[in-house]
Amino acid sequence: MIRLHVNVDHIATLRNARGTSYPDPVFAAQLCEQAGADGITCHLREDRRHIRDDDVDRLRAAVATRLNLEMAATAEMCAIAERVRPDVITLVPERREERTTEGGLDVIGARATIEPIARMCARVGIELSLFIAPDPKQVDASHAVGAGQVELHTGEYCHLMGEPRDVEFERLRAAARHATALGLDVAAGHGLTRHNVIAVAAIREVAEVNIGHALIADAALVGLERAVGGFRAALERGLRRR
Repeated sequence: MIRLHVNVDHIATLRNARGTSYPDPVFAAQLCEQAGADGITCHLREDRRHIRDDDVDRLRAAVATRLNLEMAATAEMCAIAERVRPDVITLVPERREERTTEGGLDVIGARATIEPIARMCARVGIELSLFIAPDPKQVDASHAVGAGQVELHTGEYCHLMGEPRDVEFERLRAAARHATALGLDVAAGHGLTRHNVIAVAAIREVAEVNIGHALIADAALVGLERAVGGFRAALERGLRRR
């Protein structure tokens, strides 16, 4: 098995576009779970551009699988996570002007900021994941700071073509192997579609993928149940290549 976590941020994006109460990301999360998702991910950004504080509270109450809260490494977000108690928090880099998360977290440079959050997670029983580039130095730093998981940024792999894409794929594979050797759980995410996720799922060490925009885009055409099923089928194709 490879775990499929669905990011419901863009259900909230659609809701917020008209200032309505629908579509509800909590209801969407429940539909995804019923369709076979192993977990739900949401990103509470500083500017609250999609997921809002109330969404996080309601998701915590409603999610029956695992709730992964993506967030910046700030005191505000740390306090929210400690109050809400998601199953996992994933620290990500965040810039207000970016369209979506760009690049991985610099764990080496941000260690002093991350360490208090890691201590909070250990104290209250939240798993800590760090969203990083497939760089062995960042993997080492993630292990040193106390993370239990790294989520490898697959954006470069997804956007490149030809030989550069092959090189980036090998970076992903090497980083996954290195992380596993250190005892870290390995997830992958960003830019993944039903097509390019197959090769990522074929990496033996990848235990989880986080899918957001592409799955919600599919759902706009075929519905959440079929969209989740489509990604589940793609992951199965990748598993058969291991």
